[in-house]
Amino acid sequence: MYDTSHLRTFLAVAQTLSFTQAARRLGVRQSTVSQHVRRLEDSAGRQLFSRDTHSVELTEDGEAMLGFARRILEVHEQAAAFFTGNRLRGRLRFGTSEDFVLTGLSEILEAFRHDHPEVDLELTVGLSGILHEQLAAGKLDLVLAKRLPEDPRGELVWHDELVWIGAERLRLDADRPVPLIVFPPPGITRALALQALERQGRPWRVACTSTSLNGLIAAARAGLGVMAHSRRLIPPGLVRVPDRAGLPELGQVDFVLLHDRRRAAARGAAEALASAVLAAGDRLHRR
Repeated sequence: MYDTSHLRTFLAVAQTLSFTQAARRLGVRQSTVSQHVRRLEDSAGRQLFSRDTHSVELTEDGEAMLGFARRILEVHEQAAAFFTGNRLRGRLRFGTSEDFVLTGLSEILEAFRHDHPEVDLELTVGLSGILHEQLAAGKLDLVLAKRLPEDPRGELVWHDELVWIGAERLRLDADRPVPLIVFPPPGITRALALQALERQGRPWRVACTSTSLNGLIAAARAGLGVMAHSRRLIPPGLVRVPDRAGLPELGQVDFVLLHDRRRAAARGAAEALASAVLAAGDRLHRR
């Protein structure tokens, strides 16, 4: 009933909330993306996206299709692997940023291990900036992490807005430096937060620094300060800082997959895991 190419296009739009970004990720024209979505909507007999010239959002039926599309594509890949007899094996060094420790990434990795039991998966969790460095040094085969706005590298998983978050009871004093809760250098969100404050001329101080996302969340929940964070990954117990606090806008952030294709033995497994992440990208959002 549903064409798998249409489902993959639908997932790309649902995860990036942009027909343009989806086209770039899939390597097709934007008109092709629009055509695939229209045909899928025709097949389903429902509108899957609410869209205008400025925004794209999933409808209630689109949210339902999200789960169906992911499962259909997963089963399709499993069947293809079974009947072709291609069994992946070897060592795969996968790095992921701290942003995803509280999301459904563990479910994606569990399913990958089930489907490819002969792949030895080595997981590294760290700061996006450090993961980029390790990939460049040949220490990782595949990375899921943030990238700087001006960095064109990587396969887009989804596009998001950076926002200021903190404890609901937190109140900022306009006459005192902004208390920041940040990752240490070379944290990407740290760099973007400091740049935004410096452009505004707003004084700041570091109230807490930690390499662990859980450490930063604990400090924020305790009311020690504010932190820059992905809008779709806001942890429980924390809220967006209201506009009346006068903090500067932080801009956008991309989450991408990056490959190191120098180690031929890992290419097949890296491509399979990258496909699994892209197909199940909605599990990476915190709803």
